[in-house]
Amino acid sequence: MLKDFDLGGKTALVTGGGTGLGRALALALAEAGADVALAARRIEKLEEVAGEICSMGRRAAVVSLDLIEPKSAGAAVSEAERALGPLDILVNNSGISGAGWASDLPLEEWDRVMATNLRGAFLMCQAAGRGMIERKSGVIINVASVAGMVGIKMLSAYSASKGGLIQLTKTLALEWARHGVRLNALAPGYFLTDINHEMFTSEAGERMIKAHIPMGRAGNPEEIGGAVVFLASDASRFMTGAALVLDGGQNAM
Repeated sequence: MLKDFDLGGKTALVTGGGTGLGRALALALAEAGADVALAARRIEKLEEVAGEICSMGRRAAVVSLDLIEPKSAGAAVSEAERALGPLDILVNNSGISGAGWASDLPLEEWDRVMATNLRGAFLMCQAAGRGMIERKSGVIINVASVAGMVGIKMLSAYSASKGGLIQLTKTLALEWARHGVRLNALAPGYFLTDINHEMFTSEAGERMIKAHIPMGRAGNPEEIGGAVVFLASDASRFMTGAALVLDGGQNAM
């Protein structure tokens, strides 16, 4: 059974793989045996993670990606495949929050969040999916959020984009199942990262966490690794069109 989790011989592309959850996802895939391409705007952060992957004995590649630019998705997939070979796994992790009260949110900010979180993920699915469909094999994991399932104040654009991403995942799963391509969403809740660590560990942050998460704490990035390996591997071979939630029980409230 455990051999089903082995990703040896597989090639993955992780967007937003330089920091936070993206870094944790990329390292987990590499630890399970995959070669990993990393894509984002900030190349220097990707280089650091690529070095960690290579130290595990895996191959790594770094490619530039700006999801605001529609042509960037196809270019990133092509560059990753030139470096490491045909993609077996795509993890769409890139995203931005765009926080603010809905009544005051500028249209430009709404559009920016949608362009990155939803349109960008769609374009990456298209770019990687065409090759997977042709090869009759592939796995796409869209990193959504519990915010796409429950209402969260001041995150109207983010919540809408992540809810849309979950529905996009389900729709593409229906369309591409006959081609041997599986799509699932990963919906994390509150996780500690470099960006939010100070806020979540403050007195006010701890009160907020305890009020919203039954387990009483935020997740640690390494706790998401097992989920992405499960979704990327043969261990989930009969699973498509689902959203796997990791939120300490928040979605159950």
